[in-house]
This record gives sequence, structure tokens and C-alpha cells, in this order.
Amino acid sequence: MKMRFKLFYLLTLFTASVFAQEWKPADLKLETPWTSKVSPATAHQEYPRPQFVRNDWKNLNGLWEYAIQTKLLNAPKKYEGKILVPFAIESSLSGVARSVGKENWLWYKTSFSVPKEWKGKNVRLNFGAVDWETEIFVNGKSIGTHSGGYDEFSFDVTQFLNQDKNELVVRVWDPIDEGFQPHGKQVRKPGGIWYTSVTGIWQTVWLEPVEKTFVQNIKTYPDIDKSEIRIETNVANASGNETVGITVLDNGKEVARTSNKANELIILNIPNAKLWDAVNPFLYDLKIKLSLNGKVLDEVTSYFGMRKISIEKDTNGIPRMMLNNKFVFQFGTLDQGWWPDGLYTPPTDSALAYDVIKLKELGLNTIRKHVKVEPARFYFHCDKLGMLLWQDMPSGDGFVGSTDNSEMKRVAQSESVYDSELKEMIDEHFNSPSIIAWVPFNEGWGQFNTIKVLNWVSHYDATRLCDGPSGWSDWVAAGHMQDKHDYPGPSMPEDKKDNRALVLGEFGGLGLPIENHTWQNKNNWGYRNYTSLEELEKQFLALIEKIPVLIKNGLSAAIYTQTTDVEVEVNGLMTYDRKVMKLNPVNVNKKIMELYEIVK
Repeated sequence: MKMRFKLFYLLTLFTASVFAQEWKPADLKLETPWTSKVSPATAHQEYPRPQFVRNDWKNLNGLWEYAIQTKLLNAPKKYEGKILVPFAIESSLSGVARSVGKENWLWYKTSFSVPKEWKGKNVRLNFGAVDWETEIFVNGKSIGTHSGGYDEFSFDVTQFLNQDKNELVVRVWDPIDEGFQPHGKQVRKPGGIWYTSVTGIWQTVWLEPVEKTFVQNIKTYPDIDKSEIRIETNVANASGNETVGITVLDNGKEVARTSNKANELIILNIPNAKLWDAVNPFLYDLKIKLSLNGKVLDEVTSYFGMRKISIEKDTNGIPRMMLNNKFVFQFGTLDQGWWPDGLYTPPTDSALAYDVIKLKELGLNTIRKHVKVEPARFYFHCDKLGMLLWQDMPSGDGFVGSTDNSEMKRVAQSESVYDSELKEMIDEHFNSPSIIAWVPFNEGWGQFNTIKVLNWVSHYDATRLCDGPSGWSDWVAAGHMQDKHDYPGPSMPEDKKDNRALVLGEFGGLGLPIENHTWQNKNNWGYRNYTSLEELEKQFLALIEKIPVLIKNGLSAAIYTQTTDVEVEVNGLMTYDRKVMKLNPVNVNKKIMELYEIVK
């Protein structure tokens, strides 16, 4: 037994040594506390879809081969080196740190085997997100394409598989800010509020086995006024005879159970429902079982929160953002979601949760996720920790809305792609109780058909609020929130008496570079610049002291810029590497908690 253990130990050391020789961070400008914890063996090994979990799955993250070559050429016969998936090729943690450009294709190659226990099952290949246009090849055959940089997609690869080893090739094209697709803050030439581009695979790749008929997804509709949860099920390849059974659990104890035909609405009463909010983020567990003639075809676990978000008038007749029928002042940060080592991809899952935890410690209850969509595990952490989210749609093509006849074809492409990716974002994250508002447009960035888009979002997801446009000129009288941006502020929009809540969607931007914790040594930037931690905190608290009168006059929410420094932008509450909190949490928490007391 001792000899066997010793051999296993030596083999483990040898494998780790080989990996270390093949991969290391490239051009690392700034290290986070998690950078050293990343390796080909540990790269995001957590289950990537925590709100829709199957027991059997296989993670394909790790070292793949990569090549960059001119478009329209066939797959390369020889690859250039190794890349660590799921980190974008421009990032340090990819081990490459290279840009690609719209004139090139980025190619990936890896191999995998399917567990023998999956024999007789259909095998699905899943991608968390790939930016932007993707074609997938299995064993030399194209199995499908996908366009979209922020949403999950999958293919049934069963018919393309070999019994033993299988080759997976992925081809990606990303025009970044030269294209017509939503790209958020990615640009070819970063600077100021614009950041390094992200190309290719940037979320987990994995396999899972299913039967031919399986639960594709569900949608949950909590109703706290009726003490019930309504669930829509989407069963793929259903014959009409399958049954979906739903069980609701409270810390393992069954509180409700029922069943119905596949793809038909299921309603369960939740007696004495425990509500989800930012202080007590209680989550019920769900078990979903698909059966046919007594045979179980699929089993999935999930969760939901009983919460309600609405706009109602308070006792003074002021429209307010209500959480569970009560006015809760929402105070939070603009959150870019960028990392100096992984760019779009956090180095580890612990890092992904870290920002949320630190903001909670400061007393903040809200995050505005700014023109980026995160991996599914981010929303899971917010659901579990109790963080209210305003989810932006990534902004896109500046040509959208153009009336120049020569650009009308491009405009049509931009609008079509935007509409498609907006719907995908809402569908994919529909069940997260933490998301309480969608933000289709930020300021004038790629804004088009504003009233139509805001009305569509409000109708498509009537369980949440629609903010829009956030900042810029307010002339639309659509959506649920009238949103002003003011640097440094704070201030509030002029009430137009149209039953929209008044919010301050961005303010602050107090900048302070911390030596040895910046992306570059000089020429850093903030909306306002200070020279010491003491001065910064004094000015921050001075801003907060102006908010109580605004709340009394009708302000429902305020979003401070921003969570962390990002590249040359140094107006974060934390440094970009997350090693320095610029404010004293005790002082700040006390002052922020006073804001919530005003409305009680």
C-alpha cells in the first residue's frame, strides 16, 4: 500500500512538473492573490451551471493547442503552442497574452474521451461563453456555429464521437470594436475607460450525458403575494407522455411537491414562504425529475428565491423601487468585472465571489454589472450572499441608429445581433433572484429604437424592472427608472411625474493610484484625483452625507463608480489586484447603514 501511494505521489509530481513546463502566466503586469493558485489542473474546475445541475459531467478546461492564422484558411496542420482554457488569449493567465485581430481566425485544438458509464446516452458539448463567432469541429466534422460573446451554447455531439479518443477543434473570429456585435468595454487600443480586448473561449467548456428526451431548461416565477412558485419546463424531444415532477425543499425538508405533463405550467403553493432579500437571502432548493412510464429520463437540481421587485408610490406619493412590497434604498457600485491576470475571466471561483463579499462588508447592497455578462457562478454567489443586481446589456456598435444610407445594412445587422443577444442574456439568467433590473442601454452607446427596446424588455420579463437609458438625455418616458449620471455628484433626476423611480445610475469616480498596485506606473486616470487614502475616504464620506436629503426628496438608488480600479482607471474602492481596500470598512459601513435607516 505504501509503495502504491509513493508511486501515485511521484506520478502526481511528474504530471504537475510537465504542466508547469508547458504553461506559465505571460506578460503578467499585476498579480492578484489568486494568480499563483491557477494551473492547468485547477483552472475553474467547479460545476459551471449551479442553477441547473446534473450529477454526471466532465470538465474540459486545461491546456489546449492554439494557432492564429489568416481567415479563410483551413485548420492549421501545426499549432503554435499551448493555451490555458478558459482564459482569453489576450490575458496573462492564458499563457499567451497575444491579440488576434479581425483579419485572423483563432484556432483551438484538444482531445477528450467519453466515460464508459455514459454508453447509450447522448453527449452534449457545452460552452459557457466564447467571444464572438464560433465554429465547432469534432473528429474533423463541423457540428455547428454560434454567434454571441456572452451566452452559453451547446451541441449534441453523439453521432460524431469515436469510441476512444476524440479530437475537438474550435475556430473563433472576433472583430472587437471594429464589428457590429455587442462588445462592452473591449477595444483594440485601450485607454481611459476602455480596456484590453477579449477573444475566444473565456468560460468553462464541459461535457454532460443526457437521454434523447431531457429537461432543456426551466423558468421560475415566484409570486410572494399568492405564496406560490410557477415553473415553466422546456423538455427537448418530448412525445407528450412524459411527466415532470417538482419537489421544493427548505434545507432538505420537503415543503411542496407536484407534477404535470412535460412542457406544461407547474404551480406549487409555498406555505409561510421565506422571502429572499439582501439581508436574508433565503433560497429554496428544487428537484426536477423527468419520467416516462415509470422510467426516470432526467434529474436536475436547482433553486429559487421568493422575492418581488416593483415600482409603487410611498406614503408621500413618490414612485419607489420596492423589494417585497417595501422600499429598500439601493446603494451599490458600478462593477466592470475585469481582472489584471484573467481580463474577462476571474483567476478562480473564490476570486469571483471576493468582490461581492467585500462590497457586502462595506455595507453595499447593490451591484450594477456594467456592460458585461458574467459566468453563471457569479450570479450564484450573488443569489447566495444577497446582492441586488442591475444587469447591463453589453453595449455595441456605434453605427446603430445611423441614418446614413451607406451604413443602413450594417445598422440592420447591428440591431438584429443586439436583439438576439439581449434575449439570450435575459433567458439565461432569468431565474437568478439577485437580478432585479435589466439595463438595455448605457448612455448613448449604440442606442437605437429606445422606446421599442425598453417596452419589449418590460413586457418580456414583467418580473423585473427595466432601466433605460441609464444616463444620457432622458426623453423616452419608457422603462421603470429615470436614471441620471453625475460626476462626482451626487444629485438626482428632475421628477417628470411619469411614475418612474428616480435613480442615480453613476456618480463618484474618486481616483487614487496606489504605488505597486497599478496597471502602469504613471498616467493613471480618475474622474477626480487625490493623493492619499485619508483624503480619498474623507471625500467619499462627504459624498455619502449628501445622499439622505436626496432619498427624502425621492431618490430610490445610487450607484458609485466603481468597485475596483481597472487598467489605467484608478477610481475603484479597491485596487485592480484586489490587494488594497482604499476605504476603512468600519467607517464606510456605518455611514452607508445610516442611508437604509432613513426609509424605515
